[in-house]
Amino acid sequence: MPLTSAKAFLDAALDGREIAGSLYLDFGGYVTEVRSDSGKLLRNLGDYFRDFRTNGRPNAHTVIHALEAPAPEPAALGAEFTPKEPDPGKTRIKEEYVQLPDGRAVRKRLTGMLFVFGDDVNVAFGPCLENDNQVVNFINNRFIEWTLDHDSLLFHAAGVARGEKGVAFAGFSGMGKSTLALHVMRLHTDFVSNDRLMVKRGPEGDPRTGLVMYGVAKMPRINPGTVLHNPSLTPVMDEEERDRFAAMPENELWTLEHKYDAFIDECFGEGRFRLAAPMSCLVLLNWKRGGGELIVNQVNLARRDDLLPAFMKSPGLFYRPGDSVAPDFSEEAYLELLKNCPVYELSGGVDFERAAEKCIALIEA
Repeated sequence: MPLTSAKAFLDAALDGREIAGSLYLDFGGYVTEVRSDSGKLLRNLGDYFRDFRTNGRPNAHTVIHALEAPAPEPAALGAEFTPKEPDPGKTRIKEEYVQLPDGRAVRKRLTGMLFVFGDDVNVAFGPCLENDNQVVNFINNRFIEWTLDHDSLLFHAAGVARGEKGVAFAGFSGMGKSTLALHVMRLHTDFVSNDRLMVKRGPEGDPRTGLVMYGVAKMPRINPGTVLHNPSLTPVMDEEERDRFAAMPENELWTLEHKYDAFIDECFGEGRFRLAAPMSCLVLLNWKRGGGELIVNQVNLARRDDLLPAFMKSPGLFYRPGDSVAPDFSEEAYLELLKNCPVYELSGGVDFERAAEKCIALIEA
């Protein structure tokens, strides 16, 4: 099945294959149809995206084919793949890609999953059931691409909202933005996003900042330390696991790579996950354990360029701009977008409960 073009690949992949059905997802008015030859995969995806399923057969903005197959060997695809350089601080190459006349193909080296997209073609091909988390990410990446093509910038951030006000959380690796967001969730807010936010100016934005933030339909991936220190997250692990992790030294607990999906409806109740909200402020985590008392200061990003990498995020291989789009992801573009948005730095010592109270005060101000 050579990769001569995205369209030709899809046609060849569908030849003789029976589609089991479709799943329709509504991401705040952006409708995605997922078609698959695996009924089990559709059920798994439907359960994961339970907050965003829509009935009927609406006209979809995007159609995605998730096709179950053995992982294709690169040589069989007849294309020369280019390894993607690891992100700063990383060493392992995880992805490789090839540009096509009408799109791009990205191959995951560890799982062999192949993702082909361009124009009206979006295909996840390979052992999808075994790697449904990568299919989830691909579905969400189509929404991210659409949002970025409509004048948004991508933030490495989490977000929550109450009414018509919302706060975004960002921070350097391991600072705990998702953990803080879930502590704020206990104070009667709605969840907007865990790890990615798309931010733009818009008429539906906060009157003070003019900004609106769009989330991604992905459940928080959290470590055992986050679970143990937030009573709302009790459904995430069983009692035996809770006892085992509770017996571990605190410094070891917070460095574990073990992760859980925290479903918002199970932990906080139904109707608490929405994908858009006015953005009132940006909170940057720059604290450390054992750093003393929590300090909250408003900062001027134009004078603190050291904080920009905490939230600026490259769209990566799964973003391919539309033909009429000229995206600008420069520092200047981020500073211009945030020029009327209050930005706060949390420094000193890590204190999630007190920080959550401070963030609620910022929302209510």
